[in-house]
Amino acid sequence: MLSIILELKTMTNNDIRNILMQALALDEVHITSENNHFQIIAVGEMFAAMSRVKKQQTVYAPLMEYITDNHIHAVSIKAYTPKEWQKDKKLNGF
Repeated sequence: MLSIILELKTMTNNDIRNILMQALALDEVHITSENNHFQIIAVGEMFAAMSRVKKQQTVYAPLMEYITDNHIHAVSIKAYTPKEWQKDKKLNGF
């Protein structure tokens, strides 16, 4: 009987930050994680004319290959324009 062991590389916060910063026109990316569950805050003017769903789809797109191969198990995304982020981070004590 043959055993196949797949080694899953754990993504780091910096890995995800680098992927997003290279793929998208972002001003800031803040990431927190527990195991391979990531919470992402993406900030960029590119989100100005987008719906909330479109913002999330935009951030998901460069991460999809890592999600489908289980390097990333779960992602929570909040995307802001710089102006929205300034307001929200003050309200939430970031």
